[in-house]
Amino acid sequence: MAEHGAHITAAPGADDQPSIFEVVAQDSLMAAVRPALQHVAKVLAESNPAHYGFLWRWFDEIFTFLDLLLQQHYLSKASASFSENFYGLKRIVMGDPGGVRRLASAGLPKKQLWKSLLFLVLFPYLKVKLEKLVSSLREEDEYSIHPPSSRWKRFYRAFLAAYPFVTMAWEGWFLIQQLRYILGKAQHHSPLLSLAGVCLGRLSAEDIRALEKSPARASGMQQPATSIREKVQSAVKKAIGGLSLSVSTGFSVGVFFLQFLDWWYSSENQETIKSLTALPTPPPPVHLDYNSDSSLLPKLKSVCPLCRKTRVNDTALATSGYVFCYRCVYNYVRSHQTCPITGYATEVQHLVKLYSPEN
Repeated sequence: MAEHGAHITAAPGADDQPSIFEVVAQDSLMAAVRPALQHVAKVLAESNPAHYGFLWRWFDEIFTFLDLLLQQHYLSKASASFSENFYGLKRIVMGDPGGVRRLASAGLPKKQLWKSLLFLVLFPYLKVKLEKLVSSLREEDEYSIHPPSSRWKRFYRAFLAAYPFVTMAWEGWFLIQQLRYILGKAQHHSPLLSLAGVCLGRLSAEDIRALEKSPARASGMQQPATSIREKVQSAVKKAIGGLSLSVSTGFSVGVFFLQFLDWWYSSENQETIKSLTALPTPPPPVHLDYNSDSSLLPKLKSVCPLCRKTRVNDTALATSGYVFCYRCVYNYVRSHQTCPITGYATEVQHLVKLYSPEN
């Protein structure tokens, strides 16, 4: 029985080819890093919007920049992405007779390195932006906010209707590729690796020894700069290398903490957490009576604080509890990502429509 299932954990005829569990685990590692850092940025933005609000507004760009430094460092120094190196894997150039014998410390060739960066960094960034765009278009279409002109309306509707099917086909492509990898019919578990011209393999003992010696060897081979231009280039390279090393070290240490949080907040562990952290119910908060002369709040409760007119299509902002016109608060939150009254960081998803008994 064990012999028949051996191909699931180790591909036939390739001892250095990682199992499906290893490649899926390294994929899941980077998938868990982004939401964890996004939650940290949100907490900081809510605690101090003036100082840390930019972290939430520009999170995608900041994360992409740090991810670029991290992945470039590992691809050039260890021939692997951060998560692949964490699980003892490396990238092997396809169609290169010496690719298997190439040490991981030599780094990837420039062509495969830039292709790998494209699919590791830029592609996920564009995917996140596309998902946010589709979500925004669906909300505008549902509530008829800024409807498209008749010229684009047909394309607009067709795009929203086709996007779920495109996503399903994309995910199905990945699933089929993973099934072929499990059955030993493919060398890649992901189509992106095939497009990058590489496949994954395990680090050998020679690779590990070379990676341990590479920092000392690099410092010994470094020659002193003679001209001002060379000094500037050397300083820039050192700064970028130091920043990349700091980011990679921080990720390496933080990944254990992320794994602990993943276990701590897992559904199987929730009952244990509740029994350990059960506390008496706290008293209700004291109501803060705002100054009636405040310029932020209108005197009449039926007036919208933004347009100063009687509210239309009442909508509450769950972050602060204040009620506005839907169109007013939607446009404000979409532009500023904060509550108009309290300044708390928020999103369009926190808007809650209110329905009166008459409606």
